Amino acid sequence: MTVSSLPRARWRGRSRLVRLIRLWRTRNPRLFTEKVRYKMLRDHRELLVTFADKAAVRDHVAALVGEDLLPRVHAVLEDADDLLALDLPPEHVVKPTHGSGAAIVVSRRAPAEAVLPRPEWGWVYAHVRPAAADRAVIRDIAAGWTEKLYGRGPNEEWAYSRVRPRIIVEEVLVGADGGIPDDYKFFVFHGVCHYVQVDAARFEGRTQDFYDRDFTHLPLSGGPPWADPPRRTPARLGEMVTIAERLAVGTDFVRVDLYLLPDRIVFGELTSYPAGGHSPFHPARFDAEFGSRWTVPRRYA
Repeated sequence: MTVSSLPRARWRGRSRLVRLIRLWRTRNPRLFTEKVRYKMLRDHRELLVTFADKAAVRDHVAALVGEDLLPRVHAVLEDADDLLALDLPPEHVVKPTHGSGAAIVVSRRAPAEAVLPRPEWGWVYAHVRPAAADRAVIRDIAAGWTEKLYGRGPNEEWAYSRVRPRIIVEEVLVGADGGIPDDYKFFVFHGVCHYVQVDAARFEGRTQDFYDRDFTHLPLSGGPPWADPPRRTPARLGEMVTIAERLAVGTDFVRVDLYLLPDRIVFGELTSYPAGGHSPFHPARFDAEFGSRWTVPRRYA
């Protein structure tokens, strides 16, 4: 698939006038959210396209930290119809390569009542048992993904507009409690990790906590409640921080997502545009604090 055949952005995503207005509004960013939007409009290096592509990023990760960090892949498909004939284990994960936050997790630990969403619901994130994982419905959901443009075009989350839409099928990751593992998100500025976000229990009772690099809890909320009881410092925190900083080489900011399993650390994704530059910060002073760690370049090479 060529760039010209990628899904089309809405007019705001392609409008030169909209771009000029947004460039003007973001010319002197101070807050973290402002700097994310500054980067979205100005950093058009191919490195960010690699970060955004869930298939292509695997080679990048392997070259920097080794293949052992990667989740096992069952298939990378150009056509969603190929899901129908694919020989898969009962538990697996289906994702689009050109988006973030969308996945169908098929595992025995899903709630018994969970069902697949309707395909037209778009960028779905679902957790169902194998008996509820109708392959034809998953195909329809995946086909819908390949027809959509994540990030709404070059005036917004630009890198995703350059990724060829494909479907990737991976292993299911299992946490210490037998369920979906906690998601550790490392905010790395200029090669140094300063903050860690931890999301847990994504499909039921989700919690979200923020810490500094030494795992001191921050009085910051991004929406979901804090974990109760408080989380202890993970035994392999230092190793995860080192991995995150190695994966952030070559860029001024990236969020590195990792999973900590009982027997290994697994790579999740590299996110250049957390929440599309609209991350909630409560209290708002943390938007400025996160932003203070980041000096955006006047021009990206």
